[in-house]
Amino acid sequence: MALNKVKVLLICLAGTALGIPGAANAGADSGLYIGVGAGNATLKDSAFEESDSAYKLFGGYNIGFIPFVDLALEASYVDFGKPSTSTESIEVSGLNAFGLAGLNFGPFGVFAKAGIVSWSTDTRIGTTSTEDSGTDPAYGLGARLAIGSFSVRAEYEFFDLGDADLGMASVSGVFTF
Repeated sequence: MALNKVKVLLICLAGTALGIPGAANAGADSGLYIGVGAGNATLKDSAFEESDSAYKLFGGYNIGFIPFVDLALEASYVDFGKPSTSTESIEVSGLNAFGLAGLNFGPFGVFAKAGIVSWSTDTRIGTTSTEDSGTDPAYGLGARLAIGSFSVRAEYEFFDLGDADLGMASVSGVFTF
């Protein structure tokens, strides 16, 4: 009886091992992808450091022509929320363009990204409101887990907004066509 359980376990493990590479490659194939993510953004300058919930919508094209290497171009819209104190609030959003380079280890992968952010802010101090905007560098690091054409990725992105720094940690769902 115990020998049969071992055989069943070995057959299940072999089937899983044979199925994972196909699923992993499907998630890392070349092609268009879209995704949505949510997380937390922290805005920091010389007199202000607060966090708020954030979300992003993104899409890109993965170029997977080299084994174990992923290259992609990605664009996104990010709403960084409205970090605030009792007297001050700053609403921040941005459009981003990134180049991504990563290592693909089957269903698991890691990546780094660099690009630009075109941002805008609406700052309110008491009853006074001011708007600002600009285009600055943006960077990020992340990891992904693919199951078929769907993957989940976790990442940290850093945005240099002139005199302020903005960091966003997020988890995203991504679908590759």
